[in-house]
Amino acid sequence: MHLLSPKNILVKTVDEIELDLSELYPIIKVEELVYAHSVQGGPRGYAKFKTNASDFIVRETLSFEPDGEGTHVYLYIEKTNTNTEWLARQLARFVGVEAREIGYAGLKDRNAVTSQWFSINLEIIDEEPDWNEFQLDGVKILTKTLHRKKLKRGAIKYNTFEIVLRDIKDTTKESLTRTINKIQLSGVPNYFAQQRFGHDYNNLTRGARWFNGSQKIKKRADKSMVLSAARSMVFNQMLSQRIQKNGWEQLIDGEIMMLSGTHSIFSVPEINDEITKRFQQGDIHPTTALWGRGQLTSENQLLLLEQNVADALSNWCHGLEKQGLIQERRSSRLFPENLSIIFEDDSSKQSMQKISLAFSLPTGTYATAVLREIIQFN
Repeated sequence: MHLLSPKNILVKTVDEIELDLSELYPIIKVEELVYAHSVQGGPRGYAKFKTNASDFIVRETLSFEPDGEGTHVYLYIEKTNTNTEWLARQLARFVGVEAREIGYAGLKDRNAVTSQWFSINLEIIDEEPDWNEFQLDGVKILTKTLHRKKLKRGAIKYNTFEIVLRDIKDTTKESLTRTINKIQLSGVPNYFAQQRFGHDYNNLTRGARWFNGSQKIKKRADKSMVLSAARSMVFNQMLSQRIQKNGWEQLIDGEIMMLSGTHSIFSVPEINDEITKRFQQGDIHPTTALWGRGQLTSENQLLLLEQNVADALSNWCHGLEKQGLIQERRSSRLFPENLSIIFEDDSSKQSMQKISLAFSLPTGTYATAVLREIIQFN
């Protein structure tokens, strides 16, 4: 038997393995995506974002009104620099139940002041506690009511944002106002933002190792998070390529359009005047593929564009298919409701101390997807 000596065995370093993985599973960052309202490189101006928690305020509005009666207590809680899941665990500990018994509609940013609903089933505890005794730093119960059912994930009509930006440089009041006006008319790309991908895009790094077979992910919640990140990156790149090749305000033959405010979609093999008019009025929006098993439903020019991106990211797409995800569509446009900007000092120069933005967004969309079109921030 011929044995290989140690010097004949090719051993790759960790860095070399990661390099190979990055070639098979390229990671496309949000910072690389094409902008709708400025040339590549981003909008004019720079600002500091989230200097403190009160610079980012989020208020949740549910998609229904609690009944005011029933066996589930609903608490509307304001929290500062507090993680949603951590607070749910503290509520569970306070009433003596498992954390899974606490209902909430969505996760909110930790580094912010956020107000959201939580639910607890009173039938599984001996006695409703005195909520005045639930005392945590940075946590305040604002409202209490009752409902017949547990609060489910996704049951959000919209989130309202109040954002303060500080130390604004290299832009003017006039320039920012023009951008706001453009966004009010034609929206912004409905990109998934950085928080979807984890710190330093770690959710995608884990996904590449999992799909490649070099790492296992056991927890269901972790799998879901990684799959969402991978799918979101493919979506982002398809949308970015569309804007780069065809512009932001141009429809493409083969569109799959979505009726505004719904998930109802229909195909448009060829663009006509009626479709263009409805698009310009914001009645319908073009969509982009959320990758999974099945055939792309887009046609003609759009089909070719989306398929080219899928081919370039084929290992990501195959991994998503293998995990059983099904093809879906997501609106390519996002319109922030009631978008406003307030200049709180002398804004005639190229620098400002502070500006405030306010707007509302539907569930599943990101405030920073709006913000990146207005100004560059850190």
